[in-house]
Amino acid sequence: MFTGIVEELGSVVALVRPDGPAAADPVAVAPDAVLTVAGPLATSDARPGDSIAVDGVCLTVTSVADGAFVAEVMPETLRRTSLGGLVPGARVNLERALPANGRLGGHVVQGHVDGVATLVRRTPGPRWDDLEFSAPAALTRYVAEKGSVALSGVSLTVTWVSDDGFGVSLIPTTLAATTLGGLAPGDPVNVEVDVLAKYVERLLASGAAR
Repeated sequence: MFTGIVEELGSVVALVRPDGPAAADPVAVAPDAVLTVAGPLATSDARPGDSIAVDGVCLTVTSVADGAFVAEVMPETLRRTSLGGLVPGARVNLERALPANGRLGGHVVQGHVDGVATLVRRTPGPRWDDLEFSAPAALTRYVAEKGSVALSGVSLTVTWVSDDGFGVSLIPTTLAATTLGGLAPGDPVNVEVDVLAKYVERLLASGAAR
């Protein structure tokens, strides 16, 4: 489990996919991939089998060496997230899994991305930025005003929501310490909605079926 409090900005070393027609298109019957990310803090105590969230995606560490870790990325992950578009040198948000005695500084984040939203516009304020995202109704149905949402692994409070989008506001620390500070209109972000909303819907649907 994670909390959506980014610990450091990592750097992509490599994203290697099998050769073949599908290798260049992670949407079409995506092959798996091997991702290597450099992150001094994330790797300081990492071991094979540990979980690290990369731009909000929970990945399992397979090896660690020279301040970088390697993780395998499955086809489902490539279909659901923006990881397939990463290139060497790209910056990514990193968060290690929450220890049992750790603080829940953000909200409950599983690292199970539900889909991708796109930045429509950003409006700078005196010391903050307001960001507006477009997203499919399949995602926004689980988003609530003043509720929590994880965007590329960052725990944020929703300022408003509609059927096809939502907004958030970023404080100076978030702008400086995460990839969200450098987003431009048209850029994608990984979205994980509040897991409680999904379970409530599932329980209500199951009850209605009975």
